[in-house]
Amino acid sequence: MGSWGSGNFDNDTAADHLGVLTDRLVAEVAEAMSGDPVRIEPDEYWGVAVPCNLELLHLIAQQDYVGANLPDSDTITGWKTTFLAVWDEAIDDLEPTPGHKEQRRAHLVRTFDQLAELAKSEQA
Repeated sequence: MGSWGSGNFDNDTAADHLGVLTDRLVAEVAEAMSGDPVRIEPDEYWGVAVPCNLELLHLIAQQDYVGANLPDSDTITGWKTTFLAVWDEAIDDLEPTPGHKEQRRAHLVRTFDQLAELAKSEQA
């Protein structure tokens, strides 16, 4: 086992663990995005969990830990297109409070965009 510091994520085992964790988050998003679009509607589990997973991936990857795996930026951009199309189609049926629809959509866009930008910078 190689170590390069005294931090919790400064060794090969931690990097392997982080890879398993981030791979799981990515796999869950990929599965949700490739399945029945109803599963990612705003009031469904994956409609909430997908953005959570993406934000967790962003937070982890920002730390520059070895082992954090991100999908490529084109994949994230494709997910964004699919997710927002479903969201836009379904949100009005839930009768959101004034301002919520616009605020929530802006936050969703930012969630996808910040992860895509980070993935793009890591690909360079």
